[in-house]
Amino acid sequence: MLCHLAGLALVPPRAPTLAPRRGWQRSAVASSVRPPPLPDDRPGLPPPTEEGGVLAQILPISLLLESQEADRAGDLAVGEDAGAFAWRNERWGQVIEDGGEVGRDWLTFFAAVGTIMSALVVLWIYSPTGYGDDFLAALEAACGGNSHLVTLAFGILFPLVHSGLAGLRPYASRVTGERLWRVLFASCSLPLAYSWIVYFISHAHDGVVWWNGEASPVAHAVAWCASFSSFFLLYPSVFNLKEVAAVEKPRLHLWETGVIRITRHPQMVGQLLWSAAHLSMVGSSFTALTMALLVGHHLFAVWHGDRRLEAEHGDAFRAVKERTSVWPFLAILDGRQTLPPDYYKELVRAPYVLIAAGTLAAYKAHPYMQAGAALVRNTGLVPGGVLDGLLGE
Repeated sequence: MLCHLAGLALVPPRAPTLAPRRGWQRSAVASSVRPPPLPDDRPGLPPPTEEGGVLAQILPISLLLESQEADRAGDLAVGEDAGAFAWRNERWGQVIEDGGEVGRDWLTFFAAVGTIMSALVVLWIYSPTGYGDDFLAALEAACGGNSHLVTLAFGILFPLVHSGLAGLRPYASRVTGERLWRVLFASCSLPLAYSWIVYFISHAHDGVVWWNGEASPVAHAVAWCASFSSFFLLYPSVFNLKEVAAVEKPRLHLWETGVIRITRHPQMVGQLLWSAAHLSMVGSSFTALTMALLVGHHLFAVWHGDRRLEAEHGDAFRAVKERTSVWPFLAILDGRQTLPPDYYKELVRAPYVLIAAGTLAAYKAHPYMQAGAALVRNTGLVPGGVLDGLLGE
């Protein structure tokens, strides 16, 4: 777990400066007589700075407000600096338009995310109006009610939709545009991801159970640490949230710094950690099959991601590929990659703090997620949805 330290500024108050009264002249005698200097009883602390006090010398809070670039003298400089952020460049603006530019402000982002999540709840999650329960009921009927076959179906369907739409992006976005294609991509991926997660939580103990470490504090602590660490690898490129929500034009980035120095496919490594953590808690045949499907998808994404990056960036990607590795630290051990002496500057950045906060929030929300999954399982099928009522039956 990363510990972030912030210094406190020890700035003594300034004495008010009084302007001389009009018409008053200082005499020569008065100006020549100076009081003796007072003894300096202050402790031997470093002089205060804009960065803060003593702790700020170790880890200035300014690193989170504005990213500092590490020493990139040994880099190829063909890729981007991952996670760069400057608070002074961010703005709130208006929801729709600010200065003739649409989609760069945070109010636009929150409006877009709110719209997308509301549509997901109404059209998919909430049983009386959504179609998520109809989809799951149809899938269970096709699989004869066997939960292992259902998760296998999810494990085949989700990669086809998620990776398939990602692979179609260069062609389809020429017709739809990058923003609309991202909305279509999310509209297909998010419902499937939600349904699979809920189904996994509801059926994690199905099948043969070899072990159950949920009651063991040691197993819980180990699994929590592994799961917490995995999120720093699972989401290394979600550094521009406004691109994720399509309020800024999405791009396929070629990162060259940060966690990419350690592993070129951190999502795959993070999925391995996350899956191992959950399997160590509940060792059932259902959990093992679900984790194997998730890991298999991410192993496929190693090839698929490299193919997409090479098609997008060409020689620049091939040069980065030569200096990086799929498996963690392998390129460093081989001498193909050298970490800068101030490498910490590439990690102590605001996006990583956001990932840490989101991970902790998700952990705290686990009881509610389990209760919600149980509610979904026990509610059963509510046929139809809001579109049936709007279009007529």
